[in-house]
Amino acid sequence: MDISEIEDLIYEKEPSGICTLTISAPERRNAMTTITFLEIETVLDDMEKDKEAKVLVLTGSKEGRAFSSGGYFNFKELASTPAEIMQQINLQDIAQKRLTLKFWDFSKPVIAAINGLAIGAGITMPLVGADLIYMTDDPEAYLGFYFAKRAILPEFGSSFILPLYVGFQKAKEIVYFADKIFPIEAEKLGLINKVLPADKLMTHAREQALKLMPPNSPLGAIKSMKMLMHGYYREILEKTLDEENKGNLAAFKTRDFREATRALSEKRTPKFKGR
Repeated sequence: MDISEIEDLIYEKEPSGICTLTISAPERRNAMTTITFLEIETVLDDMEKDKEAKVLVLTGSKEGRAFSSGGYFNFKELASTPAEIMQQINLQDIAQKRLTLKFWDFSKPVIAAINGLAIGAGITMPLVGADLIYMTDDPEAYLGFYFAKRAILPEFGSSFILPLYVGFQKAKEIVYFADKIFPIEAEKLGLINKVLPADKLMTHAREQALKLMPPNSPLGAIKSMKMLMHGYYREILEKTLDEENKGNLAAFKTRDFREATRALSEKRTPKFKGR
């Protein structure tokens, strides 16, 4: 995919070296399709090659009333997708292994500005992909690790990443019960760096981006720090992604997953059977 072909994202480059990537799919609350994930890969590739691009700020469109409501799978849309693009997509890669590793290996700093609710991939992607995460204090903003509600497993390597952030016991509580996590609690848990008023979020994210770049910081050394910290964990992250894919492909065949899907479409609480 070429950078000129992206549709679900708004990609902007500034002379300062700050690049802003906005998830923009307001009709589905900025939910991300397999095409969206491919578009994000394309942006990361473009930035990696661009010597003038220094820091990436990731956010969601205001019109979408969310940072991202998670993953969105529409097989009708996929059926109409050009063959040359479909050839770049692995529909068996439910955990988004390729994109996760591309984020993990991305040498430049990434700042996530979570400007609304972030559910499923809407939070697991920034957890693995962003170096710094800031979040709005908007009353409608929260994090949702809703995998148990859908009878599926976490993705984007979050089965490994989440315990690094909050510890094993709290990570299990978060994924087992799938409760909403509001901004102040998210900050206390260490899932995000700071909570900010909605009108100050992007300003703060840009200020932090500028602090990471010359003449304020030695960007080369910061890149090396990132690669050093990420390098030790890469092998286990890759293994985790393989296990998440294996587990989710099996979960999709269960009675509980079918019930969760029906309940979601019927706007009711699912009744699980444990199989």
